[in-house]
Amino acid sequence: MDLLDKFDPLIAERARMGDSQPDPLNIVMDEMLSATEAMIGGRKIILAGTNNYMGMTFDPDAIEAAKDALDAFGTGTTGSRILNGTYQGHKALEQALMDFYGMDHAMVFTTGYQANLGMISTLAGRGDYVIIDADSHASIYDACAMGNADVLRFRHNSVEDLEKRLKRLPAESAKLVVLEGIYSMLGDRAPLRELIAVAKAAGAQVLVDEAHSMGFCGETGRGVAQELGVEDQVDFIVGTFSKSVGTVGGFCLSNHPKFEVLRFACRPYMFTASLPPSVVASAISSIRSLKNAHNKRAHLWGNVERLHGGLKKLGFNLGTESVESPIVAVCLETQDQLFGMCRALLLEGVYVNVARPPATPTGLYLLRCSLGAGHSADQVDRILEAFKAAAHTLQLPLNEKLRAASASENAKAPQARDAAVATG
Repeated sequence: MDLLDKFDPLIAERARMGDSQPDPLNIVMDEMLSATEAMIGGRKIILAGTNNYMGMTFDPDAIEAAKDALDAFGTGTTGSRILNGTYQGHKALEQALMDFYGMDHAMVFTTGYQANLGMISTLAGRGDYVIIDADSHASIYDACAMGNADVLRFRHNSVEDLEKRLKRLPAESAKLVVLEGIYSMLGDRAPLRELIAVAKAAGAQVLVDEAHSMGFCGETGRGVAQELGVEDQVDFIVGTFSKSVGTVGGFCLSNHPKFEVLRFACRPYMFTASLPPSVVASAISSIRSLKNAHNKRAHLWGNVERLHGGLKKLGFNLGTESVESPIVAVCLETQDQLFGMCRALLLEGVYVNVARPPATPTGLYLLRCSLGAGHSADQVDRILEAFKAAAHTLQLPLNEKLRAASASENAKAPQARDAAVATG
């Protein structure tokens, strides 16, 4: 038997998609024009699915820092952090993270995926328990598979189910509850205050992944835990540089007095080449600027309100009833609708992510939009027009009740609507 035979169902599924272009699962950015636009297939496209939440990929200071580091330290380290792969920049990056979060210890990983993989699989060992949300990111699931701990899942964002499962565990056992500030598919938030309270009552330690909330949640952008005032109850904070920071890499922070020993126990940290100096330098620059990026945060939230409200008025079924994050998920019924809408949107000049089972919760087919502080109000309006045109092209059945309500509202107050569009 061929080792690749097990992938025949996936090959058949890809074949059923035919040769229709563009291929939603094989989009190529031919040229990046800015944080919000790219050339795809010879056409200028608005990017509404890049996770570039704070628009930092073209930040002048971050680019200049990367260039300087490239000249001074070369293209890479060719070694892991515990061998030759720790340069002064890596220590400076960890210090920048500690300053940003106000915490005592930081470890930087080569990717955000590795941060979860390394921390969870190392913290919880044989005889310990890891308790995760059912909608956890793939990196969390893979960390559980890599480790030796017993793993339990609780219903998504259910405080009651978490409490029930924790009560079944031996009181004296070591327990790690893994949560996310914002979940990446639907963009919904975790009720961290209540979940953490239940975890602590059961004697568990808590790890919170703030990958999709760093930069824009909380007074200084540290995430949902900061916004809810529960940072002091979180034992480990994990995050990534590939979203709001605008580059690549991952990290974990903690105030635990024994934290530094993990550098010599965490295999994904010990056996992976460290981040290139240019990436490190750009990350330091971005992190330092995020703390005071109040205007950017306000602009981002204004963009999201505009998109969420506009799609809702058009009659689309959204992943969240109200705005919870810069992720706006449009829920569709079939894979044909999903890929058809993605292609139609590209032809209208807009790129969004496609997400489908088994990656999505409850088997949903999602057009996953993620806006950034770099988008203008005009770009958001153009995204809305593209969704309207694409839905018309596909004759997509939208929520008639919402559309009727929207039409009635617009008829009653055209002047107010026009004023809102003008001011953003």
